[in-house]
Amino acid sequence: MIRINLLPQKRTGRGHAPEVSQKWLLFVLIAVLLELVGLFLFHQVKTDELTEQTQKNNELSAKINEIKALVANHEEIKKTLAVLRQREDAIAKLQAGRSGPTAILLELSRILTQGRGPTVDQDRLAALKKDNPLAVFSPSWDTRRTWLTAYHETDRTVRIEGYARDGNDVSELAQRLRLSLYFYEITILPGKKETDKDTKLDLVKFALQLKVRY
Repeated sequence: MIRINLLPQKRTGRGHAPEVSQKWLLFVLIAVLLELVGLFLFHQVKTDELTEQTQKNNELSAKINEIKALVANHEEIKKTLAVLRQREDAIAKLQAGRSGPTAILLELSRILTQGRGPTVDQDRLAALKKDNPLAVFSPSWDTRRTWLTAYHETDRTVRIEGYARDGNDVSELAQRLRLSLYFYEITILPGKKETDKDTKLDLVKFALQLKVRY
């Protein structure tokens, strides 16, 4: 005899297991993909930063190399500049040696020319006239009472020799030299009286020591 059971049967939970496992697997795959995307983005950012820093380092290295090249030639440049300065100084001394004595002789000519006088600072001359009129030169001095016989210069120290009618003429000449912008430290050296052989006039043989500016 065959029995047929028509009552509904209870389902076990085994039928749902595959579907739940697939969901967890999907979540894991999504998490892995997100992590990979994050790592890729992080790597890309760091790669860009590394590229930028490498470029900056290359630019800095280029500047350092330029500075090193300049520093390497520094001593040579200094030596070249020193040679050029020495040449400029030598040229300046030669020019001063050519023009300086000429200017000094022209100034002496002005001092010993009738009606003229030394090259003098006019403000200084006015102050001297106000304080002590005897400290300036005499415009009416007869320059023919004095004449020069020798002019010697060594290292801008000059010795002038000559004759004058008397000591006052020597003092006037020395005063004009003191006021001139070309001379300083004027010293009247010991002189002596002599009689001219031709004119039989009593004269004063004098010598002056002074320094020149040029």
